[in-house]
Amino acid sequence: MKAPSMKRGELTFPSGAAECHAWHFTGEGDDLATDAGRPVVVMAHGLAGTKDSGLQPFAEALAGAGLDVLAFDYRGFGASGGEPRQTVSMSGQFDDYRAAMAAAARLPGVDPARLVLWGVSLAGGHVLAAAAHRDDVAAVVALTPLVDGLAAGRHALAHHQPTAMLRSTVLGLGSRLGSRRMMPVVARPGELGALTLDGCLEDYLAIAGPTWRNEVDAAVGLELGNHRPGKQAKHVRAPLLVQIADLDRSAPPQAAAKAAFAGRAEVRHYPCDHFDVWPGKAWHDPAVRHQVAFLRRHLAPR
Repeated sequence: MKAPSMKRGELTFPSGAAECHAWHFTGEGDDLATDAGRPVVVMAHGLAGTKDSGLQPFAEALAGAGLDVLAFDYRGFGASGGEPRQTVSMSGQFDDYRAAMAAAARLPGVDPARLVLWGVSLAGGHVLAAAAHRDDVAAVVALTPLVDGLAAGRHALAHHQPTAMLRSTVLGLGSRLGSRRMMPVVARPGELGALTLDGCLEDYLAIAGPTWRNEVDAAVGLELGNHRPGKQAKHVRAPLLVQIADLDRSAPPQAAAKAAFAGRAEVRHYPCDHFDVWPGKAWHDPAVRHQVAFLRRHLAPR
C-alpha cells in the first residue's frame, strides 16, 4: 500500500533524564475524527532500530487513513539524546514508550482518550505491556512481535551455531560485569553480532536510515532473557491485532500466537520471515492493508 508523501513535523519530549526525538504525521481527513479529535498512533522500532529505518511508510499509510502518528527514537538511539549510546534497556525503552504516549496525547487536534499503540519486533512486545490495564488505549497493533525472551533464545538455538551464541553471551557478560563491550547489530553468518542469520544483514541495511548505527551493547542478550511482555496480553482491554510471520527466525511465531490468544486478538498470518513485512518486501503491502482495515473498523465514530 503506497501512501502519498506528506509533511512531517519534529518534536522532542522528556523521558527520565533524556530528550527523545519524534516525528509527527498529521492525519488526513475526518473519517476517524470525533468532536474530541483524531486518534493518534504511538510508533516505535525493534532491536536497535531508529525511526528513519523503515517506519515512515507505515506512518504515512496510517496518517493517510486519518490517524495522527508519533514515531519516536528510544533514548540512546537515533536522533534522541541519552547516555550510554546504543544500549538496549527494556525498562528504559518501556519508560520511553509511556513518555511518548503522554506526548502524543498532548498533540493538537488529537483525542487523548484514543491512543493507538503500534510496535514491531521488540516494540511489538512493548506495546502489550504499555497497553495493559489502560482505558485510554483504543487499539493495539503488534507486528511480528517478540513477546518472550526465553522462547526467543530457544528459537535462536535452532537457527544458530551454539559456538556463535556462546561468543556473544560471553561478550555480553563481560559488558555487564566489567567494561562496556559492543558488537554489531547485524552481521553475516558465523560473525559476531546480535542478528547473524543468513540475509539479516542485507535486510537490515536495506531499511537503515542515516541515524542508524550497526552497533549495540553486547549485554542486549542478557536484557532479552528476562523479557516476557506476552504475559501482559491478557490485561489489554483494547482491540488487539497481532501480525505473525509464520516463518519468522527472529521472533518466535508460536510465542506470538500464544500471546495473541491470551489477548483475544485478531490474528493475521503471513508465510514469510521476520523482515519480509518491511517496505520493499512482498508482504509489506498486505500487512499495512490489514492494519488500516483493523483500525478503521475499531476507531470509526459510531
